[in-house]
Amino acid sequence: MSPEAIFQALQAKLGEDAVFDFHPVSAKDRDAWLQVAPAKIEPVCRLLREAPELDFDYLECITGVDYPDLKKIVVVYHIYSYAKKHRVVLKVFLDRESPAVSTLVDVWSAANWQERECFDLLGVRFEGHPDLRRLLLPDDWEGHPLRKDWQEKAEYRGIPTQRPNPVELFKIKLPKKDAEAS
Repeated sequence: MSPEAIFQALQAKLGEDAVFDFHPVSAKDRDAWLQVAPAKIEPVCRLLREAPELDFDYLECITGVDYPDLKKIVVVYHIYSYAKKHRVVLKVFLDRESPAVSTLVDVWSAANWQERECFDLLGVRFEGHPDLRRLLLPDDWEGHPLRKDWQEKAEYRGIPTQRPNPVELFKIKLPKKDAEAS
């Protein structure tokens, strides 16, 4: 089933307020994608998984993109069906100041750690998540490093966050008279 056919099937069952704005493959978009209303992401994904003609059994990836100029954070879901051999990409546009969307852990258990990573690095709150806490960074880390306005601090708990260039560490400076002889 093509991404456009999947889009049309979703719209027919859930309505144009749930699924809209289909983008086919183009020079700008390497994968076809469609937009989902944030409040409808769980019912859309449940239908994708449970409808026999769709049968999306695998959540490949959840990621996020920060668009500070648009004041949006976009959560991107890549979903695949092994049985039907088709794929779809969903995008949910969230308010950047308070990004929140329902968890998909009850739809695909693989969403658990992927949502935690998106929370950790972009600050997206996945409502209803059973264990939403940082995954990659320490609990007391300040900010979300994949936000485009995030500024890295010079140190964390007394440890520098910047490392010198290792090549510079191994450069040997010869005394002036040895340098002239070679």
